Amino acid sequence: MFKKIFIGLIILFVVLQFIRPSRNISDAAAVNDISTAYNVPADVHETLKKACYDCHSNNTRYPWYTNIQPVGLWMQNHINEGKEEINFSEFATYKKKKQAHKMEEVVKMIEKNEMPLSSYTWIHKDAILTDAEKTAVINWAKALESQIRQQITE
Repeated sequence: MFKKIFIGLIILFVVLQFIRPSRNISDAAAVNDISTAYNVPADVHETLKKACYDCHSNNTRYPWYTNIQPVGLWMQNHINEGKEEINFSEFATYKKKKQAHKMEEVVKMIEKNEMPLSSYTWIHKDAILTDAEKTAVINWAKALESQIRQQITE
């Protein structure tokens, strides 16, 4: 009985290798990226790229292990969920009210240490934010939120 279950699992694993999720890689210029619509200081932009853009933009850096299923499927699901929450590559397309709210959420998620996800930083050690990086991103996001809210009331 154990042998049949084991063989069944091996067959399932092999079959899963033929299922490939689409890749979140765009060759198009990011004309709607947050950095085209608003001033993003270089240090903040680098922090966003290393800690956020893999799941919150139209370009993901895929590590080798995402070629193994079901890991690739699981990661693609995380990317899809992340882009639904905020997509920095499409930020300029959001209405001003949504942009302001997303900046408010960025602040909350970083202050609560909910972003980047621990399951992401476990493997991507470079995405672990230092206190200085957290402060820089939080201050920038608060200032941008205020700027956007000012534009809404004008």
